[in-house]
Amino acid sequence: MKLTTITQITLDGVVQGNGGASEEDRGNGFERGGWALGKGDAETHAFIRDTYARADAFLFGRRTYDLFASSWGSMTEQDAPGWEAVVRALNTRPKYVVSTTAGDPAWAGTTLLPDAAAIAGLKAKPGGELQVHGSGTLVRWLLEHDLVDEMTLVVVPVVVGQGTRLFPQDGPDLALDLVESRADSKGVTTQVYRPAGRPRYAGR
Repeated sequence: MKLTTITQITLDGVVQGNGGASEEDRGNGFERGGWALGKGDAETHAFIRDTYARADAFLFGRRTYDLFASSWGSMTEQDAPGWEAVVRALNTRPKYVVSTTAGDPAWAGTTLLPDAAAIAGLKAKPGGELQVHGSGTLVRWLLEHDLVDEMTLVVVPVVVGQGTRLFPQDGPDLALDLVESRADSKGVTTQVYRPAGRPRYAGR
């Protein structure tokens, strides 16, 4: 399977609290959640729905899994007009959580994966896309272990000025090849990249 990541992100690189649920993600005093609410036009919403619909399976970090299980996992298609395809995909496709401490997952179809080797083994199986939505900490870890085949960044035109960023200030470097790029009528851009090894620097 191809491992793809899909991340909503601000112009200053923040991935924390995009949905803004009351207690969704307030770690480290973050108070500016919900920056993605109402953003994106119908074309971007259709892109997101189509992305979920084509997934063969989903991979989550522990925190994001808990958030998804308590929201999408408790919905029926009737509960989410316009987003039925997302509910259907999340509740019927296999789900994997990278964790060594989680108990028995309550969300049907969930399997725990302990380490990078287990993810590599999953990727080696035939299939389409193994998708990671959100899960910023997991995305950074997957990139460090060279497990990401494709990254999609849905960039919301806002600077929030605080919160956890996708890429740390000091971290591993990575070159990216741009595969696809589009901007919608509300200024949200969608950029699809493939990792391309390490960047080249002047004088090296």
